[in-house]
Amino acid sequence: MNPIMTATDWVADTEHSTAAFRVGHFARHVHGEAPVMAGLLTLAPDGRPVTATGVIDLAAIDTGHARRDRDLRKPRLLDLDRHPRMTFTAEDITAEDGRWRVAGVASARGRTVPLIFTVDAFDVTDTTVTVTATTVLDRTQLGLRAPSLLIGRWIDITVRVVLRPALQVG
Repeated sequence: MNPIMTATDWVADTEHSTAAFRVGHFARHVHGEAPVMAGLLTLAPDGRPVTATGVIDLAAIDTGHARRDRDLRKPRLLDLDRHPRMTFTAEDITAEDGRWRVAGVASARGRTVPLIFTVDAFDVTDTTVTVTATTVLDRTQLGLRAPSLLIGRWIDITVRVVLRPALQVG
């Protein structure tokens, strides 16, 4: 086992971690990003992930289009003045087909919905663990109201988090 994997708690290096999304918009897709504000991964002594949490700063969302970003702040969409963050808490982490399946709950806009991430990459170096995970979110579960022609129902989310041993960060 890699010696770095003996650490138990890993925290997100927020300078190097992002959440990206893609959603249908008319006949195209809109891409955007939001920074990861916080994250924690706890590993069992055998290196298996046992808990994970994360926070995304939706108030800093960037789609590359200032007007669209302002529109996303409105109450009928993300309602960012009242709910600037999205959180995720893993409830079950299992190995499946050579990858990790992370089932948990996401909270945004004052609502909590089930969400399942698939860990597509789990890269270990001498000082970091980088996790890349994907999911698909049904925006209607969060109460985002807009015609599906304007904003597609399904949002593809990719989170890339660089983690460091908790002792290195603090």
